[in-house]
Amino acid sequence: MADELRFFLTALGYFTRVPLPRRLAGWVGFQPYYLNAAARYFALVGLLVGAAGALATWGALLLWTPSVAVALGMVATLMLTGAFHEDGLADCIDAFGGGYRREDVLAIMHDSRVGAFGAIAIVMALLLKWQLLLATGDAGGLAVLLAVVVAGHGASRAMAITFLATHQYVRAEGRAKPVAQRLAGTGLVFALACGVVPLALLGAQFAVVAVAVLGLVRVALGVYFVRRLGGYTGDCLGMAQQIGELSIYLVAAAWTWS
Repeated sequence: MADELRFFLTALGYFTRVPLPRRLAGWVGFQPYYLNAAARYFALVGLLVGAAGALATWGALLLWTPSVAVALGMVATLMLTGAFHEDGLADCIDAFGGGYRREDVLAIMHDSRVGAFGAIAIVMALLLKWQLLLATGDAGGLAVLLAVVVAGHGASRAMAITFLATHQYVRAEGRAKPVAQRLAGTGLVFALACGVVPLALLGAQFAVVAVAVLGLVRVALGVYFVRRLGGYTGDCLGMAQQIGELSIYLVAAAWTWS
């Protein structure tokens, strides 16, 4: 039990900017295998990030209009994660759009600078999230909006982390290398449950459609990653998370909520 808590806190420290108190960080310590074990908690951390965004949205609604409140909720999640996954999206779009050979794509991904393709991708992704969440709130009400925010963050990360179970990490080194080991067994089941259960709470039919859409997105991304790179990188996981989150919001905004 103590080890699982260490793994979860490692995941919290790796995937977010939440600072651990010095004494707690000292207790957690660090072993290389902690990062691999932490992967199973990626979706759970996503649910916590989504919950923080939903709470910020709800609080902002007490003072401002829905459009401002949704934007502030998004800002809260960006601050919590340090735009970790958005950065992956930008790096991938820059690399896939600007590189032709595999080596060129990987080199562009490794470059910390953001190019025109990446900047456009981030702007469009944020605008789409903002408008889709507003549309979801208009169609389903506040409770549905807040639940979709939480579910979107959890399910998109669950989808992204499944690449650890089926695909190869293609860099010899990299920040994601310690995390990117095979995920299987109870760890994979737990990650998937953290993604599926919040969707199911929104309704069985909604969950089925959302999971089906995420499945199609995952297959398409997997085929593309293999064709261009032979596998995935940490940036690819960030891109997958962002596209997965957008996919859930697209389904939610188009859904007829009763």
